[in-house]
Amino acid sequence: MNNTEKRRVTILGSTGSVGTQTLDLIARDAQRYDIVALTANRNVKELVRQALAVKPHLAVIADETKYKDLKDALAGENIEIAAGKGALVEAAQRPSDWVMAAIVGSAGLPPTLAAARTGSILAFANKETLVCAGPLMMDLVAKEGCKLLPVDSEHNAIYQVFDETQRDSVDRLILTASGGPFRTWTRAAMKDITPAQACHHPVWAMGAKISVDSATMMNKALEVIEAAWLFNMPEKQIEVVVHPQSVIHSMVAYKDGSTLAQLGTPDMRIPIGYCLAWPQRMKTPAARLDFTQINQLTFEAPDPERFPALRLGREALRLGGTAPLVLNAANEIAVQAFLDGQIGFLDIEKIIETTLQQGFITSLESLDQLFEVDEKARAFARSVRQSLLR
Repeated sequence: MNNTEKRRVTILGSTGSVGTQTLDLIARDAQRYDIVALTANRNVKELVRQALAVKPHLAVIADETKYKDLKDALAGENIEIAAGKGALVEAAQRPSDWVMAAIVGSAGLPPTLAAARTGSILAFANKETLVCAGPLMMDLVAKEGCKLLPVDSEHNAIYQVFDETQRDSVDRLILTASGGPFRTWTRAAMKDITPAQACHHPVWAMGAKISVDSATMMNKALEVIEAAWLFNMPEKQIEVVVHPQSVIHSMVAYKDGSTLAQLGTPDMRIPIGYCLAWPQRMKTPAARLDFTQINQLTFEAPDPERFPALRLGREALRLGGTAPLVLNAANEIAVQAFLDGQIGFLDIEKIIETTLQQGFITSLESLDQLFEVDEKARAFARSVRQSLLR
Protein backbone atom coordinates (compact mmCIF):
# COMPACT_ATOMS: atom_id res chain seq x y z
CA MET A 1 0.00 0.00 0.00
CA ASN A 2 1.55 3.31 -1.06
CA ASN A 3 1.06 6.62 0.72
CA THR A 4 -1.88 7.75 -1.43
CA GLU A 5 -3.75 4.49 -1.97
CA LYS A 6 -6.71 3.76 0.31
CA ARG A 7 -6.93 0.27 1.75
CA ARG A 8 -10.42 -1.24 1.70
CA VAL A 9 -11.01 -2.84 5.10
CA THR A 10 -13.61 -5.24 6.51
CA ILE A 11 -13.71 -5.98 10.24
CA LEU A 12 -15.53 -9.13 11.30
CA GLY A 13 -16.21 -8.78 15.02
CA SER A 14 -15.64 -5.05 15.23
CA THR A 15 -17.12 -4.57 18.72
CA GLY A 16 -14.80 -7.03 20.45
CA SER A 17 -11.39 -6.26 21.92
CA VAL A 18 -9.40 -6.86 18.72
CA GLY A 19 -12.00 -5.13 16.55
CA THR A 20 -12.11 -1.98 18.67
CA GLN A 21 -8.31 -1.78 18.78
CA THR A 22 -8.18 -2.18 15.00
CA LEU A 23 -10.54 0.76 14.63
CA ASP A 24 -8.46 2.72 17.13
CA LEU A 25 -5.44 2.36 14.83
CA ILE A 26 -7.48 3.20 11.73
CA ALA A 27 -8.86 6.37 13.37
CA ARG A 28 -5.32 7.70 13.76
CA ASP A 29 -4.86 7.80 9.98
CA ALA A 30 -8.46 7.54 8.79
CA GLN A 31 -7.94 9.02 5.32
CA ARG A 32 -5.92 5.95 4.35
CA TYR A 33 -8.80 3.53 4.85
CA ASP A 34 -12.18 2.83 3.27
CA ILE A 35 -14.33 0.76 5.63
CA VAL A 36 -16.25 -1.79 3.60
CA ALA A 37 -18.07 -3.59 6.42
CA LEU A 38 -18.33 -3.85 10.20
CA THR A 39 -19.99 -6.81 11.92
CA ALA A 40 -21.01 -7.58 15.48
CA ASN A 41 -22.80 -10.37 17.31
CA ARG A 42 -25.30 -8.61 19.61
CA ASN A 43 -23.72 -5.32 20.68
CA VAL A 44 -25.90 -2.91 18.71
CA LYS A 45 -24.94 0.13 20.77
CA GLU A 46 -21.22 -0.22 20.05
CA LEU A 47 -21.77 -1.16 16.42
CA VAL A 48 -23.89 1.97 15.91
CA ARG A 49 -21.23 4.13 17.57
CA GLN A 50 -18.56 2.68 15.31
CA ALA A 51 -20.69 2.97 12.18
CA LEU A 52 -21.42 6.63 12.82
CA ALA A 53 -17.72 7.27 13.36
CA VAL A 54 -16.22 5.47 10.33
CA LYS A 55 -19.20 5.26 7.91
CA PRO A 56 -18.86 1.70 6.61
CA HIS A 57 -20.69 0.70 3.46
CA LEU A 58 -22.30 -2.17 5.39
CA ALA A 59 -23.11 -2.85 9.06
CA VAL A 60 -24.16 -6.37 10.08
CA ILE A 61 -25.58 -7.67 13.35
CA ALA A 62 -25.51 -11.47 13.68
CA ASP A 63 -28.46 -11.59 16.10
CA GLU A 64 -31.49 -11.13 13.86
CA THR A 65 -33.62 -9.91 16.79
CA LYS A 66 -31.40 -6.81 16.90
CA TYR A 67 -31.95 -5.90 13.24
CA LYS A 68 -34.65 -3.28 13.90
CA ASP A 69 -32.57 -1.63 16.62
CA LEU A 70 -29.64 -1.32 14.22
CA LYS A 71 -31.77 -0.12 11.34
CA ASP A 72 -33.56 2.52 13.43
CA ALA A 73 -30.32 3.80 14.95
CA LEU A 74 -28.68 4.23 11.53
CA ALA A 75 -31.76 5.58 9.73
CA GLY A 76 -30.81 8.41 7.40
CA GLU A 77 -27.20 7.27 7.16
CA ASN A 78 -25.92 6.00 3.84
CA ILE A 79 -25.09 2.62 5.39
CA GLU A 80 -26.52 -0.71 4.27
CA ILE A 81 -27.95 -2.77 7.15
CA ALA A 82 -28.14 -6.57 7.39
CA ALA A 83 -28.59 -9.26 10.03
CA GLY A 84 -28.06 -12.98 10.51
CA LYS A 85 -25.32 -15.55 10.05
CA GLY A 86 -25.71 -15.48 6.29
CA ALA A 87 -25.16 -11.73 6.32
CA LEU A 88 -21.85 -12.25 8.15
CA VAL A 89 -20.65 -14.51 5.36
CA GLU A 90 -21.86 -12.05 2.72
CA ALA A 91 -19.98 -9.24 4.44
CA ALA A 92 -16.81 -11.35 4.48
CA GLN A 93 -17.16 -11.94 0.73
CA ARG A 94 -17.39 -8.27 -0.20
CA PRO A 95 -14.40 -7.01 -2.20
CA SER A 96 -11.81 -5.80 0.31
CA ASP A 97 -8.06 -5.46 0.33
CA TRP A 98 -7.75 -6.46 3.98
CA VAL A 99 -10.05 -8.41 6.31
CA MET A 100 -9.78 -8.67 10.08
CA ALA A 101 -11.33 -11.94 11.29
CA ALA A 102 -11.94 -11.26 14.97
CA ILE A 103 -15.16 -13.16 15.73
CA VAL A 104 -14.53 -15.24 18.85
CA GLY A 105 -15.20 -18.97 18.78
CA SER A 106 -16.50 -21.36 16.15
CA ALA A 107 -19.07 -18.75 15.06
CA GLY A 108 -16.21 -17.08 13.22
CA LEU A 109 -15.49 -20.12 11.06
CA PRO A 110 -17.88 -19.57 8.11
CA PRO A 111 -17.12 -15.85 7.60
CA THR A 112 -13.37 -16.40 8.02
CA LEU A 113 -13.36 -19.17 5.43
CA ALA A 114 -15.50 -16.97 3.17
CA ALA A 115 -12.96 -14.15 3.48
CA ALA A 116 -10.15 -16.55 2.56
CA ARG A 117 -11.97 -17.38 -0.67
CA THR A 118 -11.70 -13.74 -1.80
CA GLY A 119 -7.91 -13.89 -1.93
CA SER A 120 -7.67 -10.77 0.26
CA ILE A 121 -5.08 -10.19 2.94
CA LEU A 122 -6.63 -12.00 5.89
CA ALA A 123 -5.57 -10.97 9.38
CA PHE A 124 -7.06 -13.52 11.75
CA ALA A 125 -7.51 -13.36 15.48
CA ASN A 126 -10.01 -16.22 15.34
CA LYS A 127 -7.70 -19.08 16.36
CA GLU A 128 -10.62 -21.52 16.13
CA THR A 129 -10.40 -21.33 12.32
CA LEU A 130 -7.12 -23.22 12.28
CA VAL A 131 -7.89 -25.27 15.40
CA CYS A 132 -11.19 -26.60 14.04
CA ALA A 133 -10.61 -26.49 10.30
CA GLY A 134 -6.82 -26.43 9.85
CA PRO A 135 -6.61 -28.65 6.75
CA LEU A 136 -9.63 -27.04 5.09
CA MET A 137 -8.35 -23.54 5.81
CA MET A 138 -4.79 -24.10 4.65
CA ASP A 139 -5.95 -25.81 1.45
CA LEU A 140 -8.23 -22.85 0.76
CA VAL A 141 -5.47 -20.33 1.43
CA ALA A 142 -3.16 -22.12 -1.01
CA LYS A 143 -5.87 -22.44 -3.66
CA GLU A 144 -7.07 -18.82 -3.52
CA GLY A 145 -3.70 -17.17 -2.96
CA CYS A 146 -4.90 -15.56 0.28
CA LYS A 147 -2.24 -13.93 2.44
CA LEU A 148 -2.73 -15.18 5.99
CA LEU A 149 -1.43 -12.89 8.76
CA PRO A 150 -1.70 -14.03 12.40
CA VAL A 151 -2.92 -11.44 14.90
CA ASP A 152 -2.43 -13.44 18.10
CA SER A 153 0.62 -11.92 19.73
CA GLU A 154 2.45 -15.25 19.92
CA HIS A 155 1.95 -16.29 16.32
CA ASN A 156 2.52 -12.77 15.10
CA ALA A 157 5.83 -12.78 16.97
CA ILE A 158 6.86 -16.05 15.35
CA TYR A 159 5.75 -14.78 11.93
CA GLN A 160 8.03 -11.77 12.29
CA VAL A 161 11.15 -13.87 12.93
CA PHE A 162 10.32 -17.04 10.97
CA ASP A 163 12.56 -17.34 7.91
CA GLU A 164 10.26 -18.91 5.33
CA THR A 165 13.16 -19.25 2.88
CA GLN A 166 15.06 -21.46 5.34
CA ARG A 167 12.24 -23.54 6.80
CA ASP A 168 14.52 -26.60 7.14
CA SER A 169 16.80 -24.58 9.42
CA VAL A 170 14.10 -24.17 12.07
CA ASP A 171 14.71 -26.37 15.11
CA ARG A 172 11.57 -25.46 17.06
CA LEU A 173 8.97 -22.81 17.74
CA ILE A 174 8.76 -21.48 21.31
CA LEU A 175 5.41 -20.08 22.38
CA THR A 176 5.52 -17.97 25.51
CA ALA A 177 2.68 -17.91 28.03
CA SER A 178 2.08 -15.44 30.83
CA GLY A 179 0.83 -18.27 33.03
CA GLY A 180 -2.42 -16.43 33.69
CA PRO A 181 -3.71 -15.21 37.06
CA PHE A 182 -3.38 -18.59 38.82
CA ARG A 183 0.16 -19.52 37.83
CA THR A 184 1.24 -20.11 41.43
CA TRP A 185 -2.06 -21.37 42.85
CA THR A 186 -2.51 -24.89 44.20
CA ARG A 187 -5.15 -27.21 42.77
CA ALA A 188 -7.00 -27.02 46.07
CA ALA A 189 -7.21 -23.23 45.86
CA MET A 190 -8.40 -23.40 42.24
CA LYS A 191 -11.61 -25.16 43.23
CA ASP A 192 -13.10 -21.87 44.44
CA ILE A 193 -11.99 -19.60 41.60
CA THR A 194 -14.74 -17.21 40.49
CA PRO A 195 -15.42 -15.94 36.96
CA ALA A 196 -14.41 -12.43 38.07
CA GLN A 197 -11.03 -13.71 39.25
CA ALA A 198 -10.49 -15.71 36.06
CA CYS A 199 -11.28 -12.70 33.88
CA HIS A 200 -8.78 -10.49 35.70
CA HIS A 201 -5.63 -11.17 33.70
CA PRO A 202 -2.39 -9.89 35.28
CA VAL A 203 -0.96 -8.53 32.01
CA TRP A 204 -3.37 -8.47 29.05
CA ALA A 205 -6.77 -6.81 28.65
CA MET A 206 -8.95 -9.38 26.88
CA GLY A 207 -12.54 -10.55 26.55
CA ALA A 208 -14.09 -12.95 29.08
CA LYS A 209 -13.78 -16.16 27.07
CA ILE A 210 -10.15 -15.59 26.10
CA SER A 211 -9.31 -14.57 29.66
CA VAL A 212 -10.68 -17.84 31.02
CA ASP A 213 -8.77 -19.76 28.35
CA SER A 214 -5.62 -18.01 29.55
CA ALA A 215 -6.43 -18.90 33.15
CA THR A 216 -6.77 -22.61 32.28
CA MET A 217 -3.93 -22.40 29.73
CA MET A 218 -6.31 -23.75 27.10
CA ASN A 219 -5.40 -20.70 25.04
CA LYS A 220 -1.87 -22.08 24.79
CA ALA A 221 -3.18 -25.53 23.86
CA LEU A 222 -5.17 -23.98 21.03
CA GLU A 223 -2.14 -21.93 20.01
CA VAL A 224 0.01 -25.05 19.71
CA ILE A 225 -2.54 -26.51 17.28
CA GLU A 226 -2.76 -23.20 15.43
CA ALA A 227 1.03 -22.95 15.13
CA ALA A 228 1.28 -26.48 13.78
CA TRP A 229 -1.00 -25.58 10.86
CA LEU A 230 0.16 -22.02 10.28
CA PHE A 231 3.86 -22.85 10.18
CA ASN A 232 3.57 -26.48 9.01
CA MET A 233 5.44 -27.64 12.10
CA PRO A 234 5.20 -31.05 13.85
CA GLU A 235 3.78 -30.99 17.38
CA LYS A 236 7.06 -32.23 18.88
CA GLN A 237 8.83 -29.13 17.53
CA ILE A 238 6.49 -26.69 19.28
CA GLU A 239 7.52 -25.79 22.82
CA VAL A 240 5.65 -23.77 25.44
CA VAL A 241 7.40 -21.80 28.19
CA VAL A 242 5.83 -19.65 30.88
CA HIS A 243 7.17 -16.10 30.78
CA PRO A 244 5.23 -14.00 33.35
CA GLN A 245 6.60 -10.61 32.24
CA SER A 246 5.11 -11.02 28.72
CA VAL A 247 7.93 -9.03 27.14
CA ILE A 248 9.08 -11.77 24.77
CA HIS A 249 6.01 -12.78 22.82
CA SER A 250 7.47 -15.91 21.21
CA MET A 251 10.66 -17.21 19.64
CA VAL A 252 12.04 -19.29 16.80
CA ALA A 253 15.04 -21.49 17.54
CA TYR A 254 17.25 -22.42 14.59
CA LYS A 255 19.48 -25.45 14.11
CA ASP A 256 22.67 -23.39 14.33
CA GLY A 257 21.89 -22.51 17.94
CA SER A 258 20.47 -19.05 17.24
CA THR A 259 17.14 -18.08 18.78
CA LEU A 260 15.26 -15.08 17.40
CA ALA A 261 12.63 -13.40 19.54
CA GLN A 262 10.09 -10.62 19.06
CA LEU A 263 9.77 -8.30 22.06
CA GLY A 264 7.31 -5.57 22.88
CA THR A 265 4.98 -4.18 25.49
CA PRO A 266 1.78 -6.21 26.07
CA ASP A 267 -0.39 -4.15 23.73
CA MET A 268 -2.42 -5.91 21.03
CA ARG A 269 -2.15 -2.82 18.82
CA ILE A 270 1.42 -3.89 18.00
CA PRO A 271 0.50 -7.18 16.23
CA ILE A 272 -2.70 -5.63 14.86
CA GLY A 273 -0.71 -2.72 13.45
CA TYR A 274 1.84 -5.10 11.95
CA CYS A 275 -0.97 -6.87 10.08
CA LEU A 276 -2.87 -3.69 9.16
CA ALA A 277 0.19 -2.08 7.53
CA TRP A 278 1.72 -5.25 6.06
CA PRO A 279 4.03 -5.45 4.16
CA GLN A 280 5.09 -2.12 5.64
CA ARG A 281 5.08 -1.04 9.28
CA MET A 282 3.02 1.68 10.92
CA LYS A 283 3.38 3.89 13.96
CA THR A 284 1.25 2.71 16.88
CA PRO A 285 0.54 4.36 20.24
CA ALA A 286 1.83 1.33 22.14
CA ALA A 287 4.32 2.11 24.89
CA ARG A 288 7.93 1.44 23.97
CA LEU A 289 10.06 -0.98 25.92
CA ASP A 290 12.46 0.68 28.33
CA PHE A 291 15.13 -1.94 28.88
CA THR A 292 16.59 -0.02 31.81
CA GLN A 293 13.32 -0.61 33.66
CA ILE A 294 13.10 -4.35 32.98
CA ASN A 295 14.59 -5.95 36.08
CA GLN A 296 14.37 -9.54 34.92
CA LEU A 297 12.97 -11.89 32.29
CA THR A 298 12.09 -15.27 33.75
CA PHE A 299 11.00 -18.55 32.21
CA GLU A 300 9.61 -21.79 33.57
CA ALA A 301 8.03 -24.94 32.27
CA PRO A 302 4.22 -25.12 32.44
CA ASP A 303 2.93 -27.40 35.21
CA PRO A 304 1.02 -30.28 33.55
CA GLU A 305 -0.58 -31.36 36.82
CA ARG A 306 -2.11 -28.00 37.72
CA PHE A 307 -2.86 -27.04 34.11
CA PRO A 308 -3.81 -30.19 32.14
CA ALA A 309 -5.29 -28.23 29.21
CA LEU A 310 -1.93 -28.14 27.42
CA ARG A 311 -1.72 -31.94 27.56
CA LEU A 312 -5.25 -32.22 26.17
CA GLY A 313 -4.41 -29.87 23.32
CA ARG A 314 -1.33 -31.84 22.34
CA GLU A 315 -3.31 -35.06 22.54
CA ALA A 316 -5.95 -33.63 20.19
CA LEU A 317 -3.27 -32.46 17.75
CA ARG A 318 -1.65 -35.91 17.70
CA LEU A 319 -5.03 -37.60 17.16
CA GLY A 320 -5.71 -35.22 14.26
CA GLY A 321 -8.84 -35.17 12.13
CA THR A 322 -11.77 -33.81 14.08
CA ALA A 323 -10.10 -34.16 17.52
CA PRO A 324 -9.05 -30.46 17.77
CA LEU A 325 -12.59 -29.51 16.74
CA VAL A 326 -14.03 -31.65 19.56
CA LEU A 327 -11.55 -30.12 22.01
CA ASN A 328 -12.61 -26.60 21.02
CA ALA A 329 -16.35 -27.37 21.09
CA ALA A 330 -16.17 -28.86 24.58
CA ASN A 331 -14.05 -25.94 25.79
CA GLU A 332 -16.54 -23.36 24.53
CA ILE A 333 -19.42 -25.13 26.30
CA ALA A 334 -17.41 -25.52 29.50
CA VAL A 335 -16.11 -21.95 29.62
CA GLN A 336 -19.57 -20.49 29.09
CA ALA A 337 -20.97 -22.71 31.84
CA PHE A 338 -18.22 -21.48 34.17
CA LEU A 339 -18.87 -17.83 33.28
CA ASP A 340 -22.58 -18.42 33.94
CA GLY A 341 -21.76 -19.76 37.42
CA GLN A 342 -23.04 -23.24 36.61
CA ILE A 343 -19.81 -25.17 37.18
CA GLY A 344 -16.54 -24.74 39.00
CA PHE A 345 -13.22 -23.71 37.45
CA LEU A 346 -11.76 -27.22 37.60
CA ASP A 347 -14.91 -28.64 36.00
CA ILE A 348 -13.87 -27.00 32.73
CA GLU A 349 -11.10 -29.54 32.17
CA LYS A 350 -13.39 -32.41 33.21
CA ILE A 351 -15.90 -31.54 30.50
CA ILE A 352 -13.17 -31.21 27.89
CA GLU A 353 -11.36 -34.45 28.70
CA THR A 354 -14.57 -36.49 29.00
CA THR A 355 -15.82 -35.20 25.66
CA LEU A 356 -12.49 -35.82 23.95
CA GLN A 357 -12.45 -39.40 25.23
CA GLN A 358 -16.00 -40.02 24.04
CA GLY A 359 -14.95 -40.26 20.42
CA PHE A 360 -16.34 -38.19 17.55
CA ILE A 361 -12.83 -38.49 16.08
CA THR A 362 -12.77 -39.00 12.31
CA SER A 363 -10.86 -37.54 9.38
CA LEU A 364 -11.96 -34.02 8.45
CA GLU A 365 -13.37 -33.97 4.92
CA SER A 366 -15.76 -31.02 4.60
CA LEU A 367 -17.31 -28.02 6.32
CA ASP A 368 -20.66 -29.80 6.58
CA GLN A 369 -19.03 -32.71 8.36
CA LEU A 370 -17.20 -30.25 10.61
CA PHE A 371 -20.47 -28.70 11.77
CA GLU A 372 -22.05 -32.12 12.27
CA VAL A 373 -19.23 -33.30 14.53
CA ASP A 374 -19.13 -29.92 16.27
CA GLU A 375 -22.81 -30.18 17.22
CA LYS A 376 -22.43 -33.76 18.45
CA ALA A 377 -19.46 -32.77 20.61
CA ARG A 378 -21.33 -29.77 22.01
CA ALA A 379 -24.39 -31.86 22.81
CA PHE A 380 -22.24 -34.37 24.68
CA ALA A 381 -20.35 -31.61 26.49
CA ARG A 382 -23.69 -30.13 27.58
CA SER A 383 -24.70 -33.50 29.01
CA VAL A 384 -21.45 -33.65 30.99
CA ARG A 385 -22.04 -30.08 32.15
CA GLN A 386 -25.51 -31.06 33.31
CA SER A 387 -24.04 -33.73 35.57
CA LEU A 388 -21.73 -31.14 37.15
CA LEU A 389 -24.26 -28.36 37.73
CA ARG A 390 -23.91 -26.66 41.08
